[in-house]
Amino acid sequence: MTGPADALVIGGGPAGAAAAALLARAGRHVVLLERDTAPRDKVCGEFLSVEAVRYLTALGLDLRRLGAVPVDRVRLAGRSGRAAEARLPFAAMSLTRHALDAALLDLAAEAGAEIRRGVRVEALAPRDGLWHARPGGGEPVESRAAFLATGKHELRGWQRPPGGQNGLLGFKLHWRLAPAQDEALARSVEIALFPGGYAGLEPVEGGRANLCLLVEEPRFAAIGADWEALLAAIRAEAPLLDLRLGGATPCTLRPLAIGRLPFGHVQREAEGAAQPWRLGDQAAVAPSFTGDGVAIALHSAQLAAAAYLDGGAPAAFYRRLARDVAGPVRRALWLARLMVRAQAQSPLAVAARAAPALLRLCAAVTRLPAGSGVTSMPPH
Repeated sequence: MTGPADALVIGGGPAGAAAAALLARAGRHVVLLERDTAPRDKVCGEFLSVEAVRYLTALGLDLRRLGAVPVDRVRLAGRSGRAAEARLPFAAMSLTRHALDAALLDLAAEAGAEIRRGVRVEALAPRDGLWHARPGGGEPVESRAAFLATGKHELRGWQRPPGGQNGLLGFKLHWRLAPAQDEALARSVEIALFPGGYAGLEPVEGGRANLCLLVEEPRFAAIGADWEALLAAIRAEAPLLDLRLGGATPCTLRPLAIGRLPFGHVQREAEGAAQPWRLGDQAAVAPSFTGDGVAIALHSAQLAAAAYLDGGAPAAFYRRLARDVAGPVRRALWLARLMVRAQAQSPLAVAARAAPALLRLCAAVTRLPAGSGVTSMPPH
């Protein structure tokens, strides 16, 4: 590379890849550094809300061609196994992060972004009017602007503050369900409550189902920090999930796992003279049950790219992002705290069965506001 890049993007998930594509389409020299050498699965519910679908379609992705499956119903079940069911107030889809991330990085490359895989950034610092990234064992990269899109992982020196709900562990595992259970789950996302956490199950492409769950660290420690013991305990406490997994085959021997999730974090105007543009989970972390994480990531990418191209600064971008997402994230955080409390789970399940419209209401109030969606996209 001759001279500094216009923009350095660290992280190739939905936020980083979308930002790289938008900036490259606007004629900027973009370098994207992704630590993984090839697409892989991530700890994610893999739910694409209506907002996420709009952003991805506007970017130029054909989600059905990628294998995305429609999702239009939600079920919530507690320890009784009886489920409350409601139609979602929007059209949604489900697609694995493996497929989504690969497609978005290909899109960014087609737009002209320089994609470097297998590059783990060890340090990022502003100096002499430029950003300097030091990859482990690689060539340093200089750029005029830096976009931090490392997802739930932290970059040393640029850690996020704690969120409003900490101390949760996330696990994710794909399954092949028995035919009858696969048919019963079709077009639905099911949320099962259990003491100390909740699990989501939904269909994804390839005839699989994605199980993604959150559990409080003390609960996991109490059963010996053992995945098999945790799964057995959850199945005993969540009859609907146990029914779905009856006769099912896991697609891998072990789940993916992640900890220290700062749910409820919304980046405010940062202190200091030089700040990177934080995108996706680096900017806002919505509780998982909302299924709006990918939408928020894409929304942050569009807002940041537009502000940067207009000559703006990160501080103004953070103010706009907080205006759009702080309310939904705050409401989702309140619900998420109730969902992991054993004493609140039965009343929540009973209320949802008595008034299924509550599920629709919860889905509606934890979404990005109507006026914050796709505005304009560069041609693809």
